[in-house]
Amino acid sequence: MITLKKLASVATLAVAMTFSGVAAAETIVVGGKNFTEQQLLTSMTAQYLRGKGYDVDNRAGMGSAVVRSAQENGQVDVYWEYTGTGLIVYNKVKEKLGRQEGYEKVRELDMEKGLVWLNPSDANNTYALAMQASEAKAMGIETLSDMAAAVNGGKELVLASNAEWYAREDGFRPFAKAYGFKLPRNQIKRMDSGLTYTALKEGEVDLALVFATDGRIPAFDFVLLKDDRNFFPDYAITPVVRQDTLDNNPGLDEQLNVLSGLLDNEVMSRLNAQIDVEKEDIEKVARRFLEQNDLI
Repeated sequence: MITLKKLASVATLAVAMTFSGVAAAETIVVGGKNFTEQQLLTSMTAQYLRGKGYDVDNRAGMGSAVVRSAQENGQVDVYWEYTGTGLIVYNKVKEKLGRQEGYEKVRELDMEKGLVWLNPSDANNTYALAMQASEAKAMGIETLSDMAAAVNGGKELVLASNAEWYAREDGFRPFAKAYGFKLPRNQIKRMDSGLTYTALKEGEVDLALVFATDGRIPAFDFVLLKDDRNFFPDYAITPVVRQDTLDNNPGLDEQLNVLSGLLDNEVMSRLNAQIDVEKEDIEKVARRFLEQNDLI
């Protein structure tokens, strides 16, 4: 016989299950781009949210435009984007904005599309050009203006760039225009992002497009050329979430902000190096970071 006491117990259990399973109502799809840092952030976020009780679908390895489109279409709930990319590529903002101004602008514009930029991390993975430290010293090149002067003076420097930056609106062409130099097409080698580091390390090129938080920069004894004309915008790494997802998962924003608050250039460079230089597994690097910071 089912007593009133048993019915009350069952009802209490049902209520408890409803509120303890923070993501019981839906699966949170965590997306990411197709390079080391993004794969790391995707794994870190997926593991962190699973530890919080969410049902998570990890979809790493997408192209930049693909993951953005997937989020706008509701196929991806959260991924880490860069403020400069959000402003220039997706919102066509051409004016030069400082770090805080840029963040506030992209947050405002994307809010209209149902996308919420949470707290930006202190990690600024802006584009940069690198040289081998010994070669840069020998040629007296410290800044991008020095590099441009060398090219204009007849120095045949070969640049390794990924195909995306070569073609995009905040990429090579406006960069070369800003610094007032030209490179013949046969002095520009387009390749996968990860291969630019190898090409520079092995002396196949003189310059390489790199990401400022990449751990291979110090490991391979590269030097970043100073952006003395401030061409490159701020690329603060920030979690971006669909508003619908936040509405359906109260507290998700605060949880992701905790993770964002732990990231800066030094942290990202160290973690990236563990993967790209020390050849550690991405999932293990992500999990160890979460464990060391008591997030799982």
